[in-house]
Amino acid sequence: MKALVYTGREQVTYREEPEPRLADGEVLIRIDAVGICGSDMHAYHGHDPRRVPPLVLGHELAGVILAGPGKGRRVTVNPLITCGHCEYCVQGRNNLCANRSMIGMTRPGGFAELMSTAASSVIDIPQDMPARAAALTEPAATALHALNLSMRAMLRPPAECRVLVLGAGAIGLLAALLLCAYGCRDLRIAETNPLRRASATNAGSFATYDPLHESGPAESSMDLVIDAVGSAATRNSAFAAAKPGSVIMHIGLADWVSEIDMRKLTLAEITLLGTYTYTTADLRAAAQGLHAGAFGDLAWVEERPLAEGARAFADLHAGRSAAAKILLRP
Repeated sequence: MKALVYTGREQVTYREEPEPRLADGEVLIRIDAVGICGSDMHAYHGHDPRRVPPLVLGHELAGVILAGPGKGRRVTVNPLITCGHCEYCVQGRNNLCANRSMIGMTRPGGFAELMSTAASSVIDIPQDMPARAAALTEPAATALHALNLSMRAMLRPPAECRVLVLGAGAIGLLAALLLCAYGCRDLRIAETNPLRRASATNAGSFATYDPLHESGPAESSMDLVIDAVGSAATRNSAFAAAKPGSVIMHIGLADWVSEIDMRKLTLAEITLLGTYTYTTADLRAAAQGLHAGAFGDLAWVEERPLAEGARAFADLHAGRSAAAKILLRP
């Protein structure tokens, strides 16, 4: 089969790879569409020691089961393969499974014509759902999970809040679109890439600005700040914009270590939340939401052939793509 293989720093190669061999309890999936995630870019840049080349990356996907339970069904998958019996799994918080593995990290992922995974990780989708939408289930579930956690901590509903989203990549944009569906009317997105900023402006009814050259929200003015970048600079911006009693939701992992304003966190009673992926329930809800149009028309998504995956990675690296999400089609 053909696959796009991460072979070294800033190198992905389209080449022949052996077809997957199924173990007990696994399914074989023909990939219809697979998205390039920010974590795939971290690996591409050589910044993720958990992803060791040579490796088939890719964990945002939709396809058809060719062998195993459910043969013939169109599905997406939970990239996390969880144990089902640790304390987190039995609580329904399987995203925190103590024994998890992951496609595109500890085993080959979806940048290929075929992929195997645990049958227990398969997520049903409406059978008439376009692959373009179904392949966004994973990032949409990440945004949905983050907003669910945020709203538990917020004192007022999104429709009554001022919200700032830092970063107009897929997670930031999907979170903003879902907030609009929840009735949020006062929302701004900060994005430094002019192409991506223009795409975000066209995607929804919210304002965008360039934080490098334009003034953002007034200091201590936002009820919710979503950091979908996770750099030292965006963490500082999040704390500057957060008002007393507000919530900061931290999703991105661009920088793994940095200082935060602990004094303001304490004196202003700010709630700082971290989030990791999603639960199976979130994935199912995200698939239904995408199919129902809760995330808009997805016109900002770009599709390219898997054979042109190396160029797609290079374009994302250089900031040449306006798309918050590039899908590759085998």
